[in-house]
Amino acid sequence: MLQPQTLGYVYALLAVVIWSGNFVIASGFVDALPPITLAALRWGTATLFFAPFVVGRMRREWPAIRANLLPLCGAAFTGVTVFNTLIYYSARTTDTVNLALLTGTTPIFVVILSRLFLGEKITPFRAAGLAVAVGGMVAIATRGDLDMLRTLTFRTGDLTMLLAGLLWAVYSILIKRRSPSVSLFSFLGVTFLIGLIPLIPAALIEQHFHPAWAMTPAIVGAALYTGLGASLAAFFLWSSAVCLIGPGTSSLFQYLTPVFSGITAYFLLGQPITVWHGVGFVLIFTGVVLATRQR
Repeated sequence: MLQPQTLGYVYALLAVVIWSGNFVIASGFVDALPPITLAALRWGTATLFFAPFVVGRMRREWPAIRANLLPLCGAAFTGVTVFNTLIYYSARTTDTVNLALLTGTTPIFVVILSRLFLGEKITPFRAAGLAVAVGGMVAIATRGDLDMLRTLTFRTGDLTMLLAGLLWAVYSILIKRRSPSVSLFSFLGVTFLIGLIPLIPAALIEQHFHPAWAMTPAIVGAALYTGLGASLAAFFLWSSAVCLIGPGTSSLFQYLTPVFSGITAYFLLGQPITVWHGVGFVLIFTGVVLATRQR
């Protein structure tokens, strides 16, 4: 039987593997669906499928849920309503290189907030691992052409991506500080439902500012993948990992997202894999191993 720490690593890795497909969908459907609509379809699907399994537990735990409603609303707003909506928006308004590089700020935000609010130490190994992993992301994003860094232009989408990283860090802290009287199932059920509520009217308003779209088989598939995979399964895995190994350590596995996204894009979109993907993978893997060392 796996030790809790090892199990936390496995959960975090599986969540990142699933989320890598979400970034491919964010890029692939950038012209087919407006961002808030895609987020509403995603969380509506997750909530619809999850509700029958969790409503009874939520009723039994209602006194505890009501007592912790404020942090639950905070988790719903940061992790469900806003975070992925900002990612979908950023995919429409910034370059792929910028998106990949700014994604790398998320674990840094998590590590800093974990130090401030949870007392997780930033050891020399962790700091070195962060630096090496960032180097791996730069290698993948620039394909080894560092001149690209000198010619980067920043847009509105870059600021929203930075905000998304900060909000995800807040969400991860809130998971760790979840009251033990609220089970993980109820935590996810409540945050899914509360987070979905503002997305529905926002998506309806959004229709007046974007071209009409049709519910094609591809969009149905995207809703099912993002709803059942990137939301329901991945958030359960991620929350379990945070509870076992902490948000700071879990966040380090997010550096593997561009690696798995590149592999997924190769098979689904035919995008090439270069030698710099290999270099980036080695650096990122080394950085994660360094940062998760205990001594």
